[in-house]
Amino acid sequence: MTPIVKLLRADEWAAFQASGVFHGSPDDRRDGYIHISAPDQVAATAAKWFADAPGLMALTLDADALGVALRWEPARGGVLFPHLYRPLRLDEVVSATAFKP
Repeated sequence: MTPIVKLLRADEWAAFQASGVFHGSPDDRRDGYIHISAPDQVAATAAKWFADAPGLMALTLDADALGVALRWEPARGGVLFPHLYRPLRLDEVVSATAFKP
């Protein structure tokens, strides 16, 4: 398993649990893919995009199980980040924990 992490605000996580499918945050939908981070990228992602978000959740996903819709592409400073080009299903979440920076 190759772990990757999607950070969600509390309301996004609640909606995901209720529907079973996550189509992305407003930023994800604007960009055309779901933004995800490698484990060593999560703290910087949280600081940059979620600094004011209470109740943040870290969803661990298995990159190997997401198939060809997951692409590693250059983002901040040319560093490769995982991007998912399809909705995420709840059964693909390996674990969900409260994020503590």
